[in-house]
Amino acid sequence: MTRIDLNCDMGESFGAWKMGADAEIMPLISSANIACGFHAGDPATIRKTVRLAVDHGVAVGAHPSLPDLQGFGRRVMRISPQEMYDLVLYQAGAIEAFARAAGAKLHHVKCHGALYNMAANDEALSDAMARAVQDLGGDVVLYALSNSRMMQVARGRGLRVAGEVFADRGYLDDGTLAPRGSPGAMIEDEAGAVAHALAMIEQGFVTSLSGKRVPVAPDTLCLHGDQPGAVAFAKALRKAFADRGIAVGAT
Repeated sequence: MTRIDLNCDMGESFGAWKMGADAEIMPLISSANIACGFHAGDPATIRKTVRLAVDHGVAVGAHPSLPDLQGFGRRVMRISPQEMYDLVLYQAGAIEAFARAAGAKLHHVKCHGALYNMAANDEALSDAMARAVQDLGGDVVLYALSNSRMMQVARGRGLRVAGEVFADRGYLDDGTLAPRGSPGAMIEDEAGAVAHALAMIEQGFVTSLSGKRVPVAPDTLCLHGDQPGAVAFAKALRKAFADRGIAVGAT
């Protein structure tokens, strides 16, 4: 039976500001990427989101970012490999502590936004990210863009790696994500997102915005929690998976 992990970026509320429908989405996914406070989230939100994940049997993951609350972690910053290491280890350590307090453990690390994209095909940044995850111990999984340099570097370090694809994002010809704000970067149609996801899972390719078929090897499929209609997307994906005998579960 084909199996896929369905992950979602969550815990992105901050103080009195609320984002996402975490309580509605959590029962529909198998792993949660929880904001660590640098692009979104705060200690209380982390605690509540970890608890929600544990209560629904969802794998707890850290979602570290560049220190960019105002830009939601989506603005590129020039950082050194050492800064990458420090950012990932510091933020993942916070989620790990809350998971331990909830009687669970940290399952995975998936970087957010610009930090993720910057490292995707940069060997030095990828290696620093992989070292940080390795130093967390406990067989933590790194979620990395499918078929990216990040995947190769992490596997070279002996890490458990899950190749990630995106249900609601457009792709460029090189297999990277189209920059947000560009035409086609976000898939906002349920049927389109489902067809996009099924092609990647069942046929092993994604059609880029230019029409090129780009090979992918998906272990985990991301749905963005801040996407309008995320709950409807998640329900549509789960129905399509059930109809086609695709099992959903954490890596």
